[in-house]
Amino acid sequence: MVVKKLGDDGIALDFEVGDEAVEIINVQTSYFSPLPCPLLVFSPTTEGSYPVLLFFHGFMLKPNWYKSLLLHISSHGYIVVAPQFSPMALQCQEVKNAKKIAEWLSQNSLDSVLPEKVLPDLLKVAVSGHSSGGNTAFALALAYESYSKATTKEQEEQPPLKISGILGIDPVSGSFSSCLFSSPNILQYIPYSFDQSIPVAVIGTGLSNKRAYGMCPPAASNGVSHAEFFNESKPPCYYFMAKDYGHADMLDDKMANLMSIIMKSGKESKDTLRRTIGGLFVAFLKAYLEGQADDLINIVESPEIRAPITLDPVIYVEE
Repeated sequence: MVVKKLGDDGIALDFEVGDEAVEIINVQTSYFSPLPCPLLVFSPTTEGSYPVLLFFHGFMLKPNWYKSLLLHISSHGYIVVAPQFSPMALQCQEVKNAKKIAEWLSQNSLDSVLPEKVLPDLLKVAVSGHSSGGNTAFALALAYESYSKATTKEQEEQPPLKISGILGIDPVSGSFSSCLFSSPNILQYIPYSFDQSIPVAVIGTGLSNKRAYGMCPPAASNGVSHAEFFNESKPPCYYFMAKDYGHADMLDDKMANLMSIIMKSGKESKDTLRRTIGGLFVAFLKAYLEGQADDLINIVESPEIRAPITLDPVIYVEE
């Protein structure tokens, strides 16, 4: 095993803010815009071509509530595109809008909003999301997997965008099992049932299935959350459990504290959780978008040394 990019304390540097300066860009829509909703774009400012990460927020949340997390990821050399869906949109409408945004990306439209001499590398694209946004990310990626296997005639009817990885932060498909029958129906309760060939990383939180103050319902009930998404993913797939944290603890501090009124929250530093999730994203993206797997391997093999928080369990299922 080759150990690379470690700090003095042994923690992988992916968990620290990267070297790239980042510009945050608000992309608005108009009546004639092909975009279905506004975007918040996090872009490196140094001249070059960068991989792209689509990030979908959770139910009734906003992308700028994840600002610290998304800045961390972008600072390592990634363009992050975070749509702002309508708070009243149904899950099926979010997936339709996600497909429209993917089509907008495939038409090289992102170029026009980025800093000068910064380009998106559309051959290196991953999708991700938190909570219901994780469900949207999986639904979008699975739809594009179906596209890659479709006939030539069917392919002509769908936008060509290559998706190379899926990352879910506490992904949720409904708040209880009956919600699974609403569109899109992602979970099937059959191991390895997702029709996907691209790598998957699922990050769960240990308190997401707990009631806040013994009264509020769990934010991510057993059977519709992170463990089931991981169980239904085909290898290569990764599972990281932040066991001491809650469903909204990765939001920026103000919103994380507000959400703790209705969701079980951990007592440890939220900033450390955000650094951990950001670092896991970076290590995964480097491995599967850029072919640099050393950091991800090191974290999986020695999470108690490499990660800033306790990750237990950490599971990797090989192809």
